[in-house]
Amino acid sequence: MNLKRLHYVLVLMVSFCFSQNKQILYGFSEVPQALLQNPGGTIKNKGYFGIPLLSHIHVNAGSSGITVYDLFAQDGVDFNAKLRNAVDRLSDKDFFTATQQLEIFSGGFAFGPSYAKNEYLSFGLYQELDFISYFPKDYAILALEGNQNNIGRPFRLGHLNFNASLISVLHVGYNKKVNSKFTYGVRGKIYSNIANVSSTKNRGTFTTLEGENNIYNHIFNFNLGVKTSGINSLVNGDVSQNIKTLRRRLLLGGSLGLGADFGFTYHVTDQWTIDASVLDIGFITHSKDIKNYELIGDLEFEGIDPIFPENSGNLTADEYWSEIEEDFEDLFTVDSSTTRYTTLRPVKLNAAVNYAFGKKQIKDCDCLADKGDYLNRVGAQLFVMQRPKGPQAALTAYYYRRIFNGLSAKATYTLDTYALNNLGLGISANLWGLNMYVMADNFLSYQNIYDAQNVSLQLGLNYIFRNEN
Repeated sequence: MNLKRLHYVLVLMVSFCFSQNKQILYGFSEVPQALLQNPGGTIKNKGYFGIPLLSHIHVNAGSSGITVYDLFAQDGVDFNAKLRNAVDRLSDKDFFTATQQLEIFSGGFAFGPSYAKNEYLSFGLYQELDFISYFPKDYAILALEGNQNNIGRPFRLGHLNFNASLISVLHVGYNKKVNSKFTYGVRGKIYSNIANVSSTKNRGTFTTLEGENNIYNHIFNFNLGVKTSGINSLVNGDVSQNIKTLRRRLLLGGSLGLGADFGFTYHVTDQWTIDASVLDIGFITHSKDIKNYELIGDLEFEGIDPIFPENSGNLTADEYWSEIEEDFEDLFTVDSSTTRYTTLRPVKLNAAVNYAFGKKQIKDCDCLADKGDYLNRVGAQLFVMQRPKGPQAALTAYYYRRIFNGLSAKATYTLDTYALNNLGLGISANLWGLNMYVMADNFLSYQNIYDAQNVSLQLGLNYIFRNEN
């Protein structure tokens, strides 16, 4: 497998998918999948099962610096000028992301004393893709300007930084309502790697100086590497075999890892609530189908003398140039290995404060039930996610409204690294036990989707048993 074919696989993985911040789903307790965002969250059902492959579909794509419209808008500006402006505007901290999640199956049920079922067990299997690539600024400048106009400038090779992981997750969660004020939860996870490509610890420089024996002297300091797991066999296998391989890895047949989620909800008063969760504290040990590449070393190269010199070996011109070509290739040998490696899952933190108000909705025909729920909630949520070059954060303000039995809505306003005007809306409806929900954000960008820096969509179908509200 060569690097060119590896590049094709990476592009293929990303092209099928359109931040992992699910600010609309978080705390939306009418939707069972909200427990995946906080295993200690409030639960609104006695049991449920997700409609297979339809219970939770999530796609998200984003860019922190530019949009498709910035480069391809038909505004009379030359494309090369737009590309130049984009490169000048972006830094090596800007990034491009794509995440996707598909729930294969899921379910949950309450248990405990018959008069007060205060414990809940949930479980499921989902597939997830997570891709992030930081903008390789110095590589882009070198490609646009060349090295002739940048004599003495060290181009930083560490600007190459990306990671793409495709995994499946089998999980089991436990939730317990200790009393009317406090609920906690924990979720255990088994990760199965389907495919992974990682290059996040690159270092080194490339510098061009005035030469002594030739026009230029090129100085290379390499410490570059790409790690892959689950890629090599897919590139070299046929389609039918690849389908079998992917199916096996989806069902825990890939490199495995472990993880856990923790969360709680605390009712400070009847109207004030705080809740928080920490997700994906875990790792994957990549031990199967490994192929790693490294380019390490120092090199000074002053180019090739265009004048054919005298040589003591009586070489012909063709033999002379062939020898130089072989020496040059030896200097840039890419080493490969099958050494196992470990990747950490991107840890995510959610924390929120909520205030409930408005007329309460009293539950019918249940003398043991509590006083009911308020129809309105407002609150603020903080989201932080660990990334290779540091954490990414988002702050969300929201308004929740229970419109009537079986229909609820949540509107959000989010400040994040993508934009400062992210408006979102989620709706959950229950009809004869069938729960349907759809959630989307960045509505202000839909008038020109090509100018959106971030687009996110979630939807799903569940069947809920003995819904309380």
